[in-house]
Amino acid sequence: MKKYFLYFIIFVLFVGCEDVIDIDTPSEEPRLFVDGLIRVDENMTTTNISIELGLTNAFFESTDAASGSEVVIRNESYVGTDSSDENFIVLNETFPGIYEATKNTDFFTSGELQLLINHEDQVYLATTTYVPAVEIDKLEQGEGSLFSGDETEILVAFTDDGNRDDFYLFDFDFNEYLVTEDEFYQGQTFEFSYFYDEGVQAGREIRISLIGVDETFFNYMNQTIVQAGGDQGPFQTPSATVRGNIINVTNGENTDARNDFALGYFAVCQTFNKSIVIE
Repeated sequence: MKKYFLYFIIFVLFVGCEDVIDIDTPSEEPRLFVDGLIRVDENMTTTNISIELGLTNAFFESTDAASGSEVVIRNESYVGTDSSDENFIVLNETFPGIYEATKNTDFFTSGELQLLINHEDQVYLATTTYVPAVEIDKLEQGEGSLFSGDETEILVAFTDDGNRDDFYLFDFDFNEYLVTEDEFYQGQTFEFSYFYDEGVQAGREIRISLIGVDETFFNYMNQTIVQAGGDQGPFQTPSATVRGNIINVTNGENTDARNDFALGYFAVCQTFNKSIVIE
């Protein structure tokens, strides 16, 4: 246990006294955190990949870069265009904790994708499949407000695909995210307002992304968005109470009873982007 000392000074009848209170706080070994969301634009022949690895500080939940790791993405079903186009990607560490690579977009859009991470002789595994999305039909600035009148309203519309059950993640820039599912608008055009709490300066360009996700990632993001509190975003403040899909397989894959899984999530998602300049 780490011990932190809090000092309270209480003045009673003009007589000051100082108490020292010794508080035990929970402590555990730093845990690996993975930001493994890969956004795919099918209009591009190649996709740039960037995965961030960090190590949590148990008490304050900040992250330090996890350098020196081995990061590989594999797709056993992928058939390359030539002998050099292999069915795996080795990501290179370009900055501390940032691992990047470029690969043909077709590599990501079919088959099962595996993320393998070797960090300090611990091996982590996550599997996923590509999730499609739909385009943003409309992106406009509105004139509405909520409470203070200083909010900035953005109107967003998209048309859901009625042939499947869809789950969506919206990235509204500024580390602001929103999830929605098509249970009540399947196959229909859905329009809604999103408000930025603080006024966005005129002339500022905002880039908004609509990302297709599966139900498991939808539930994960729904919980992490709530726990992040809107301050830093779900990818900036890892939550130790929300388990993702990255497991420690160093001693085999049957690790459900163990407490050495990594935080974060690995997902490969079709993404549509649209930008708007605030007036």
